[in-house]
Amino acid sequence: MTPPRSRRGRPQHGRRGRRGPTRQPQGTSLVGQRFVVEVEDVAHGGHCVARHDGRVVFVRHTLPGEQVVVEVTSGTDRTSFLRADAVEVLRAAPQRREAPCPVAGPGGCGGCDWQHTDAAFGRELKARVVREQLRRLAGLDLPVTVEQVPGDEEGLRWRTRLELAVDDAGRAGLHPHRSHEVIPVEDCLIATPAVVGSGAVGSEGNHGVRALDVAATSTGDVVVTPRPSRDPAPVVHEQVALRGHTLDFVLDATGFWQVHPGAARTLVTAVLDGLRPRQGELVTDLYAGVGLFAAELARRVGPTGQVVAVEGDRRAAEHAGDNLAGVPWAEAVHADVTRWVTEEPEPLAQSDLVVLDPPRTGAGKDVLTALLAGRPRAVAYVACDPAALARDLATAKTLGYQVDSLQAYDLFPMTHHVECVAVLTPTEGPPELEPLDPS
Repeated sequence: MTPPRSRRGRPQHGRRGRRGPTRQPQGTSLVGQRFVVEVEDVAHGGHCVARHDGRVVFVRHTLPGEQVVVEVTSGTDRTSFLRADAVEVLRAAPQRREAPCPVAGPGGCGGCDWQHTDAAFGRELKARVVREQLRRLAGLDLPVTVEQVPGDEEGLRWRTRLELAVDDAGRAGLHPHRSHEVIPVEDCLIATPAVVGSGAVGSEGNHGVRALDVAATSTGDVVVTPRPSRDPAPVVHEQVALRGHTLDFVLDATGFWQVHPGAARTLVTAVLDGLRPRQGELVTDLYAGVGLFAAELARRVGPTGQVVAVEGDRRAAEHAGDNLAGVPWAEAVHADVTRWVTEEPEPLAQSDLVVLDPPRTGAGKDVLTALLAGRPRAVAYVACDPAALARDLATAKTLGYQVDSLQAYDLFPMTHHVECVAVLTPTEGPPELEPLDPS
């Protein structure tokens, strides 16, 4: 199972959205056929590349340099590529290990891509993917190191939010890769003890329920929300401890929040270190969610500055308003970002700094063109998909902006997902700034 997407495109382990009609592939199905391949390098999406009879085969459950027997899971004799699982390892890579999760292999839960190696090598695989996407799609040759984030042990027991699918018998479980089937499970090794102890994991009798959302917050609350439900989503509280102070947030239990316990602090710190906000500056925060970045940016620019946080989800924008209520120079706006940047050019034209945290598809040419036309001195782009980031960085280059710094973080250990923070500055170079106040 590919981890499904939340409102903002982030992976929400355990449930897939409904698919629309799909065109049936032409030709004779090769599903179930087995053959031996030599595995090449890692590819974007949690698999590695191999070749058979002149066609590319995207193989899961393998590592670069291995020789494996694969079983085709998708494709015909006329498709340009095949998908397959490695069902037998003939020559193992030195980084291979026995997966700690009993349902992580072929035909099992699809939420994790790299249980068959340790978290450190998983980070190296992700770094290779980011470097290749930047090179291929943006023409950028940049060094990339995916950093470990404090808050998990060996890539396990870090996930604070989990979406469980429910089968027709009312049993809660997880999906296989690219499947709507449900595998009942008693545990999820990447979920925190609080999530596993919520009573939802392994539960039965969930009749009339399609899914269960579990949220274990930093303030100690554990909330299980059935879907669908006629009741409003419960409101929960989250805290982010920064340098010498703590930020408090309210949001829906089913709304978007970073699922790794160290993620929010890591990303806010990376954005602040990249932008270096100053008193009196004007900041636009696009795809602002419940105000994670806007809250601290407002504290940094002070009452002589201004922060405008734009969010397309109504409930998230309402909560952003609540979270910024004590800061009169910060405003939360509920609006479609693409429409807002084209219809409200004045705030962007005046902005010194911009934060972009778009969905998995990226910001896109229209948004980048509008925001960079105002020539902000710096843009922090928070990206959950390296391919979308690379495409947008290529656009930014044509609009006169360069990558000043790029950091990558392992916010989703054992999966192929990686979070990047790119700081963009005008090609002619950023202005000289005074040293930052470490407070």
